[in-house]
Amino acid sequence: MSREPRPGDDPRTPQDVRVVRFGPAALLVELPGLAQVRRADDALRRARRAGGLLAAVEDQVPAAESVLLRVPPGTDLRALAAHVRAVVADALAAAPDVPGPAPGGRLVVLPVTYDGPDLAEVATLTGLPVDEVVARHRAPTYTVAFGGFMPGFAYLVGLDPALVVPRRGTPRARVPAGAVAVADRFSAVYPAATPGGWRLLGTCRTVLFDAHRDEPALLTPGTRVRFEPA
Repeated sequence: MSREPRPGDDPRTPQDVRVVRFGPAALLVELPGLAQVRRADDALRRARRAGGLLAAVEDQVPAAESVLLRVPPGTDLRALAAHVRAVVADALAAAPDVPGPAPGGRLVVLPVTYDGPDLAEVATLTGLPVDEVVARHRAPTYTVAFGGFMPGFAYLVGLDPALVVPRRGTPRARVPAGAVAVADRFSAVYPAATPGGWRLLGTCRTVLFDAHRDEPALLTPGTRVRFEPA
């Protein structure tokens, strides 16, 4: 299994946006940072629903700095790439500084017990009382920016800036399934037990990944997420 990723801000500029072939049946849209990824991902999904060239896309996978588009073998990648560039350029020009897709994704409410072993430490790092840390973590409506690290793990954006804290200096050998955590500008819920270095605020008992469901991952890109008391 790959290590737990550590996405962060990217110093590149919008002029660095590129659409390149990624093997014989895929395109990779390379973007300056996460805010642009979220805008491009949302615009590409709308364009796919509208039909046309992008209707051929079989799978769309956003990451911290890119969006991967998989298509059937034999697709005209040159024509598709030109169309993708136009869609992405329009999306970034329309809202270059807005850090995410417009609201409208389905909403998932996750019950949380705030009993995490790092809760007091996060309070110390932020200078906030524990109750205030809990209140600020519960207040936002988060958005799934992208998945990664393990099946069902979703990077949630929308964290209160006051709760932005670094990862632990020494990762834990085992983080339990359902651990609700923060690191850098993200929040997340661990779908399964694994090593990890995020700071743990609480516990959620909702099953986030089940290979037997029609859609195995509960939290997919664009999904809105709220935390409520268990």
